[in-house]
Amino acid sequence: MRISFKRLVPHAREPERAHDHDAGYDLRAAESARIGPGERTSVGTGLAVAIPEGHAGLVLPRSGLAARHGIGVVNGPGLIDPEYRGEVKVILVNHGSDAWTAQPGDRVAQLLLVRFDAPEVEVVAELPPSADDRGAGGFGSSGR
Repeated sequence: MRISFKRLVPHAREPERAHDHDAGYDLRAAESARIGPGERTSVGTGLAVAIPEGHAGLVLPRSGLAARHGIGVVNGPGLIDPEYRGEVKVILVNHGSDAWTAQPGDRVAQLLLVRFDAPEVEVVAELPPSADDRGAGGFGSSGR
């Protein structure tokens, strides 16, 4: 399988994995962006992508940015559908106490490809019981 990227600006950097067995591909900023504490902003990567059919791209935060600066992805994970061909942008949020600035070339997020199914939707009067008697037990129902 291949994933195709198109540079929308000459200085855009193609996604790459830092290590051979990494799951995520690093996405880099193609523009500068300053994010103050509690603020969010959209950062362009300068890339468009063709996600293979039957797959989706998940835009995930980078753990190093989160740990060192409190930078996360607002809608993490962001979702790139297989038919989208526009610029990949990352919506970053600053949960830290200091302003942070992304510079062109900085790694700002990761892209993870995942397979998905698209089953037909069926509305029913009753759902089948769950196998483990969980039923409608929600938040905190499994204990501490």
